[in-house]
Amino acid sequence: MTVILVVEDELATLDLLRRSLSKAGYEIATAPDGKTALTILANSRPDLLLLDLMLPDIPGMDILKHVMTLPDPPPVVIFSARGDASDIEAGISAGAYKYLVKPISRDKLLETIKSALSPRPKSQT
Repeated sequence: MTVILVVEDELATLDLLRRSLSKAGYEIATAPDGKTALTILANSRPDLLLLDLMLPDIPGMDILKHVMTLPDPPPVVIFSARGDASDIEAGISAGAYKYLVKPISRDKLLETIKSALSPRPKSQT
C-alpha cells in the first residue's frame, strides 16, 4: 500500500487530510510538527510527503531540504497557505514536486498526489 506522510500542525486539517486520503486508498502517517516528521523519516520511508511550511518548531523548508538529501527521496508536495510567487519558487527550487496553495479542492489534491506517485524515469547518467 502507498504510504503518505502528512505534516500539518492544524489538527483539524490534519484529520481531514488523513480521513480523505485514507478513503482514497492511501495509508497515512501523520506528523503535527517538524520533529515528529523527522523522526518518522529517520525510521521509515513514505512514498510521498505532503508538507505544510508553517510548522511550530522546524520550518517546512528545512524539512524539505533534509528530505532532498536522502538517498532516493520521496516526492514532496507542499501544501501551504503561503502563496507568494517567491514562496512557490523557493519550494520548487528546493526540490518539491509541486506547490499547492490552501485551500485546494480534494480532487486537485488527489490528482497531484497521483501524478507525483507515477513512475518517474530513472536518470541516465
